[in-house]
Amino acid sequence: MANEEVLTYLQDILDAINDMQSCFVDFPNRYDLFENDIMRRCVVERKVEIMGEAINRIRKSDASVEIPNARAIIDTRNRIIHAYDNVQPEFLWSLVIRHIPELKKDIERIIVIYEEQYNRENASDNRE
Repeated sequence: MANEEVLTYLQDILDAINDMQSCFVDFPNRYDLFENDIMRRCVVERKVEIMGEAINRIRKSDASVEIPNARAIIDTRNRIIHAYDNVQPEFLWSLVIRHIPELKKDIERIIVIYEEQYNRENASDNRE
């Protein structure tokens, strides 16, 4: 059964992605600039931590929600938190350029599907 908590976590992921991406509006698509930009690197780290934690909570709340690469995202969160001294700018840049845009598409799609399920289930509950 779909629950509102999962919708909140999904929105948290999407918000974190949008916050991160807003830091790259009008930013040249150049690794050398990112490598030396501590503020943007910190934003990426923090937002990935939020995404990983939200996905972890989703999995605990409703294991039927399938998020592509969920385990890898949680592992990335753990790596940033627990092995912070081993997180290289190249790794963060690959997240920004390759992985986060795909995750955003997946999360937007999942939100639509999950909201429909949630609304269907709650509409039937209200009729009883």
